[in-house]
Amino acid sequence: MSGPTAFARLVEYEEASPDVRAVFDDIKRTRNVPDVNNFWKALARHPDTLRRTWSTLKEVMAPGALDARTKEMLYLAVSLANGCAYCVASHERAARKQGMTEAMYAELLAIVAQACETNLLAEAYRVPLDG
Repeated sequence: MSGPTAFARLVEYEEASPDVRAVFDDIKRTRNVPDVNNFWKALARHPDTLRRTWSTLKEVMAPGALDARTKEMLYLAVSLANGCAYCVASHERAARKQGMTEAMYAELLAIVAQACETNLLAEAYRVPLDG
């Protein structure tokens, strides 16, 4: 199968190279999960991309000035705006695990929808910057 409906070939732990297994092991240890999700298995087709993406994501999502729930909600908002169904499902689940309520989710959706609309209008009208 080819084209946009084809699924990515996933690299399972058993068939992974030692480098990929090391990243998978770090993901499982960091996230305290028994297996990595399909996103990481797809990226494992290119070990350098897998390693770089995991390293950056781990750094960006680590504790910092923003709490974990806020970070997941921001990730969810961008995923919604970009139309990535996989990322929406993943980060909605993570945000809910971090305490996002139904009211928070509804408000987040309203903000994303409004931002998309006003962004489109500002671009379409070629509104000059103020000041």
